[in-house]
Order: sequence, then C-alpha cells, then structure tokens
Amino acid sequence: MKEQKLDTISNLFEGIQIRSIWNPDEEEYYFSIVDVIGALTNATIPKRYWSDLKKKLTDEGSQLYDKIVRLKMRAVDGKLRETDTLDTEGIFRLIESVPSPKAEPFKMWLAKLGKERIDEVFEPEIAINRAVTYYRNKGYTDEWIKKRLMGIVDRFKLTDIWKEGGIDKPSHYAMLTNEIYKSWSGMKASEYKAYKGLRKESLRDNMTDIEIALTDLGEIATRDIASSEHPKGFRENMSVAARGGDVAKDARNSYEKATKKSAISNKNALNYKYIDDLKKIENR
Repeated sequence: MKEQKLDTISNLFEGIQIRSIWNPDEEEYYFSIVDVIGALTNATIPKRYWSDLKKKLTDEGSQLYDKIVRLKMRAVDGKLRETDTLDTEGIFRLIESVPSPKAEPFKMWLAKLGKERIDEVFEPEIAINRAVTYYRNKGYTDEWIKKRLMGIVDRFKLTDIWKEGGIDKPSHYAMLTNEIYKSWSGMKASEYKAYKGLRKESLRDNMTDIEIALTDLGEIATRDIASSEHPKGFRENMSVAARGGDVAKDARNSYEKATKKSAISNKNALNYKYIDDLKKIENR
C-alpha cells in the first residue's frame, strides 16, 4: 500500500491533514481514525477520545469495530506506527457516531446526499443531469458526454448478455472485462489505470479517442459473438471475451501500422498528481 499526499476526504475538513493509504488491490483508501477524530472534536488527546469511543462501539455491538484495519502510517516524528484506519464508508459511519457539534455539518451533508439519492429513485433524470453537469464542469464537450453516456448503455447490453450466459458474480464481470482489456491492450483494468496514474478515477474518463474506440469495439465484439454463440458459464464466456478483445487488438495493430504511433497512452485528464511518501507500507 502507499501513503499519499493528495487529499480526498481531507477536503471535507477545511485543510486539516487526514493521513490516508491507498490499497491498489481493493482500489480503496484507508484513513487514519485518530486524525478524523481530531478534526471532528475538541479533544485534547484524540487517541484517548477514540479509545473511549471504540470501547463504546464494541459494547454496543457496532459492526464498525469489525471494519477497523491496523496499518502503518508515518507519524509526526517521521516514524511508521500502527494506526487504526477505516475505508471511506467506514469513516462516514464513524462521523455518524461522533457526538460532537463539529460533526453536525458532516452529518447534514450526508443526510443531504441520502435525500438526493432517494429523489433519484423517483426521478432518474436527476442522476443523469448530475452526471452531465459533472462532466461539463470537468471540461468535457457535449459530444464527448453524449458518447460516454451511450457507452454506458452499451456496457449494460454486454452485461445483460453475460447474465443470460449464467454470469451473476461481480468478480466474474470484472474478470471478463479484464480479459477484453488484456487481449487488446496487454493490461488488465487495474494495470491500465496504474499506467495512466489513476486510482479511483474512471479509466474511460481518462482515455484518448482511440483508446475509447478500441475499448468499445472489444466490448461490442464480445457482445455480438456471445449473442450468436450463446456461451454458458464463466469459462465459455472468458473464451468469448478474449476473442472479442482480439478484434480490438487487430484494429489496434492496423491503427499503429498506419499512424506509426501507439494507441496506448499514459495521459489522463486529471488536474492533480499523486505523490507517494512511502514506497511500501506493510499490513500488520
């Protein structure tokens, strides 16, 4: 795992440092609980406050206690020390458990998010409008946004075919997708994201036009082959996914031969860069 300086949840705490570690295998951040407690309360000794709260959560049978992960983080003196951490969901649940006036704005913010999601259940267009606004604010063109939304619909068509073939585990969807990526790009999705310097960000949102075209081609080819041959089970669908990816690989080879440049780019659309303090942080 890697400790990093780019703030994520820290942005909610008005610049107060919240130490975090990125787990590339889970594609998830883990945050220092003591740092969050210090930001949310007026406790002079956040460690003691957290110790008392942790005991209270344990006595109440809170499932939050079971989510705690002990990781080594760099302390003020520069040394690595084991620290209680929680992932993003766990940190938000922790905020709900802290009886402090300073926590109220965060609780109100979480309640607002919950209301927005419920509103979207009754009026799905709200979610679409939110996505379009988000992409516009990021500087994407309306034409790009239109293609992105169509790509999402096409992705659903592919997963529907996989469901018909007996695929029902999220891990299998991820493995099938990786097979398509590996066949045409030589990298699975997580490796591709690392190559572009991404973490939780969407890979497709950071692709060039040709990368998106090849990705779409691989998935469309996989869908059409599956629609014709009706593969059953994970193994047969993996074989079809590899063949679908090969269609995109052929197109990639033709593109690179004609343009004399690689179809794979390490460029991304981020306006920030991750800076790692540590090369390796080991679990307990």
